[in-house]
Order: sequence, then C-alpha cells, then structure tokens
Amino acid sequence: MFQVGDLIVYSGSGVCRVMAVGQQTARTGTQRTYYTLRPLQGTEIIYAPVDSSVSMRPALTRGEADALIRRLPTIQAAAVTGTNAQLLNHSYQALFQSNSCTDLVGLLKCIHGKDIAARKQGKRPGKVEERYRKRAEELLYGELSAALELPVEEIPNYIRHRLGEQTEAG
Repeated sequence: MFQVGDLIVYSGSGVCRVMAVGQQTARTGTQRTYYTLRPLQGTEIIYAPVDSSVSMRPALTRGEADALIRRLPTIQAAAVTGTNAQLLNHSYQALFQSNSCTDLVGLLKCIHGKDIAARKQGKRPGKVEERYRKRAEELLYGELSAALELPVEEIPNYIRHRLGEQTEAG
C-alpha cells in the first residue's frame, strides 16, 4: 500500500502524489479505502480505491530514470502496423494500459518510424499517431521530470545530453 507523500504513476494520469489514504463511503453505502491523488501535471484530484483494478505503481527513482535513459538506444520500437484507425487505436491503447515506461518508449519509436516513412512518401504524419505521440511524451517526460527533479520542458535536452555522453564514452 502506498503512503501519504509517495509519488506513484496512476495509469493514464501520469505521476501523482498520494495526498491522503482513508475510508470513504461508496455510493452503495459500503466503506472502502481510497487514495487521494494529486497529479503533478494538472489541477484535478483523483479518488482511487486502494483495491482498484486501475494500474498504479511507484514512480521511477532518479537511478531508475537514468538507467532507462541509458537503455533508450536498445529499446525496440513497438510492433504496431496497419492503417485501420480503429485497430491502431486499440494497439496504442494496449501500450498505454501496460503503464510501462519501456512500452511508452517503444510506442514513441514506432510512431517516429511511421512519421519518417510518411514524410519520405511526401505525406503528413497520421493524426492518430500524432495524438498518441503527444500523450506518450507527456506521460514519459512527466515521470522523468519527477524522478530527475527537472522541469518537463528540459527532459528532451537532458536525454540528448546523457545519450551524447554515453556515445562519447563508448
């Protein structure tokens, strides 16, 4: 069970701070234990049952974030193919539901590859991919921002810098 003050990743909401843990009466009249969560990016408050089926996990630590960044070149692009928007949405949603930074990186690499292929053919990147790219970046960069204690907008440069150091050293 998470404690007050913990940083957790709450499925599609990104990194949240646990503000409280306590009993609340559900609409059915039963008592359940809930987390009161405040996303680091945003102003809403989330009330999540402790025993919820929604994915919750501890946010990355600084060491885990740096290790993830070092592994970026080795993470494979997600294998999402086809042009049917409904199937693409389903495949992309499955990657989000895993609540995994590695899956978000794989998704971003997949979309980046599709964008390059579209531009080579004189086409614009797909709207479905653009929407999922933005959301994946928000979630991934938000978690790295919290772990590294850097503003979200500095994360892409931090990653480039760290990978540049890695290339120079290797």
